[in-house]
Amino acid sequence: MFPAQPQSIPELQEAVLEGAFGPLPSELAVTSAFYVHHTTRLAGSQVTYRNQYALLRSGDAFGACSFEPGDVAPDFCAEASGHTLDTLIRHESAPVRIAALDAYLGRVRPHRDAEDAETVTLPTGTPEARAGARDAAVAGLLDIAPGAKVALIGVVNPLVAAIRERGGVPLPCDFNLRTTNWGDPVTDDMAEVLAEADAVVATGMTLMNGSFDRILEHCRKHGIPLVVYAQTGSAVARAFLGAGVTGLSAEPFPFSQFSADETALYRYRAERI
Repeated sequence: MFPAQPQSIPELQEAVLEGAFGPLPSELAVTSAFYVHHTTRLAGSQVTYRNQYALLRSGDAFGACSFEPGDVAPDFCAEASGHTLDTLIRHESAPVRIAALDAYLGRVRPHRDAEDAETVTLPTGTPEARAGARDAAVAGLLDIAPGAKVALIGVVNPLVAAIRERGGVPLPCDFNLRTTNWGDPVTDDMAEVLAEADAVVATGMTLMNGSFDRILEHCRKHGIPLVVYAQTGSAVARAFLGAGVTGLSAEPFPFSQFSADETALYRYRAERI
C-alpha cells in the first residue's frame, strides 16, 4: 500500500509535491515525451477506437494519459523533455498533469516490484485474442452476484462481453459511443448509470476528464465496489486502493495493443477489513 490514503486527485497531487511518497518530484527529470495517436478496429466490430496518449518517461518509468482530440498539442513534447516532474505535475493541461503523476508514482514504486500486485501475462496473439484476455482479467476483479448491475464507464466491447459472462448486467456509459456491438444503448450520462449500479467498472481516462473523483465519492458513500482498468494513470489509480477503489487492472506502457508478444498487466485488490 502507499504510505498515505488520498481522497481525491488534488489531495494526491499535493502529497506528491510535498514528498509524501518518496523523493521530491523536483529532483526527478523527464527524459522523453511522446505524443501517440493510433486507431483500432477489432475484427467483427463496427467501432473504430481512436486514441491519443501523452507519455512521459522518467528514469525506468513511463507515465501515460489518454486524452480527447485537441486536449494536448503534439508540440507539447518539445517543451516537456528536460523538465522536472514537479513542473509538469503543476501543468495547466490535465492530461500532462496525470501523465507526470503517473511517471512519478510508477518510478518510486514500479508495478513489477509491487508485492501486492498479481502479474497477469497476456498471451502472444492477435489483437482480438489479447483484448479478450485483458478484459477477462479486468472482469475477474469483479465479485458480483448473478444479475448485478455493473456501470461500465468507458466502453470497450470485449469488456461488455466479459461482464455478461460473469452474470452481470452492463450499464454502458461513454462520451464517444452510442451503442455496443450488440446494440445496447450507451448513455453519456454518468449519473444515470451510477444511480442504478451495484458495482462500477471505470476506465483510467476518468482520471483525466475530472469524473474520477465523483465516481470515487459515490462508491465510498454507497459502499459500491469500484474496479478501475487503467492504461491512463495506472499508478495514479493505485494510490486510491482502499480509499474507494476495490480493484485495479494496471497496464503500464508499453500497452498490449502495441505488441503481438506476451506483455504483463498487474491486478490489485484492496485489503478487506
